[in-house]
Amino acid sequence: MATEVKSWSAAPQAEGMFSTDDNAAPPATRPYSDDEDALNEAEVNGNWTPQEKALHEARLKAKAKRRLRKSSSRNSTSESFSESGEPAAGDPHSPKGKVATNDRKSRTGKGRGLPKKGGAGGKGVWGAAGMVYEIEEPDARDPNYDESAQGDTVYETVVPEVDERELEKMVNPIVQEYFEHGDTKEVEMLLKELNLGLHKFEFSSQALSLSLEGKASHRELTSRLLSDLTGKLLSQSDMARAFDKMLKELPDLILDTPEAPQMLGQFIARAIADHVLPMSFLDCYKGKVDCDHARVALDRAAVLLTMKREMVRLDNVWGVGGGLRPVKHLVREMNLLLKEYLVSGDVLEAERCLRDLEVPHFHHELVYEAVVMVLESKGDTASHVMIKLLQSFWKTGLITVDQMNRGFQRVYDELPEISLDVPHAHSIMESFVDLCYQESVITKQLRDACPSRGRKRFVSEGDGGLIKN
Repeated sequence: MATEVKSWSAAPQAEGMFSTDDNAAPPATRPYSDDEDALNEAEVNGNWTPQEKALHEARLKAKAKRRLRKSSSRNSTSESFSESGEPAAGDPHSPKGKVATNDRKSRTGKGRGLPKKGGAGGKGVWGAAGMVYEIEEPDARDPNYDESAQGDTVYETVVPEVDERELEKMVNPIVQEYFEHGDTKEVEMLLKELNLGLHKFEFSSQALSLSLEGKASHRELTSRLLSDLTGKLLSQSDMARAFDKMLKELPDLILDTPEAPQMLGQFIARAIADHVLPMSFLDCYKGKVDCDHARVALDRAAVLLTMKREMVRLDNVWGVGGGLRPVKHLVREMNLLLKEYLVSGDVLEAERCLRDLEVPHFHHELVYEAVVMVLESKGDTASHVMIKLLQSFWKTGLITVDQMNRGFQRVYDELPEISLDVPHAHSIMESFVDLCYQESVITKQLRDACPSRGRKRFVSEGDGGLIKN
């Protein structure tokens, strides 16, 4: 049999027989050997024995297995694109030729054919069988996050710290508004909304600076504000830093306020008496001050503190300003003002004193007292002097029309009682009102409203006191 196989392999191929030589690959790359060609030729001629046929089938099966293993390893290591840039086409007869997009098994060809991730992955899969999940904290970024189901939620408002450059723009309106209403609680509420941080003492220095440029009533309000804020929003160390800054800025403050050193000394004395500043504040500066203006302020504070025994509260260090004064005190001050004017005749001094009282809503009292002084005086000198004073106040706008009318109307209403002490009050009043109207101090309506005392004419002595119509 061996000789027959060998003869078959060496025999030339007959014409008309099936051959693949025309399109066959080179010998180095041919998929079949010479023995296999001879077996195929013998099969075609029908000269195979059963043993040769079984051997041939076994070789074919082994070759198919080798080809499958080679194609699998080649597909796993080769590029997915051909040289032309097109995707490489798979062998339709190979298990790798057709790609199953929904196949959950490994596609590398090296796996064991088990599902990926042990069957715990993929769309719509909740995990592997028997897996127990731990309790997870709710995530606010989760689309299914339910805020109402999270229990009590506490929100904390974070306010950024105020910049030092913007501090003055935010503090000045608060202080200016406080000078109008005088409510320290409202200022405290506004400051709580601001995060002043380490610049809390800047508020006190800004308030002091603005009050130095204002009135005495503003300085009184500032002292009360600092006293109310100490211990709540500001500490004694904050106040000490504020006053220390003001002492260093005195050379610049006297350019606008020449009396700044004396005023600051009064502020320091009032602050120490109100326990806004510690008792040792002045002792810290002994022998350490080179500025003359700061030395004047500290000396002023020391003098005021030594004048008051047992550290009584220095309530009157600024005087009692404006509407905070009692009515009796204001009436006494205006009476004193008019009496000094009758003696000196200085209109400018009287105007300055009236402005210092800071009670424009109470100027009708000055008009009332002036008219009553004219009625109670002897001679015409007082009437002409008072007309000059009222005319000056009217022209400068210090006394308004409303205040002037209210002052004269009060005299009209009380004229019957005044006539009990001054019998000729009606006649004096009529002549004084006419002079005021001629000097354009009062209006025509106010002049016509002046009451006149009519003469009672009786018929005769025996008519029983009947009045003649």
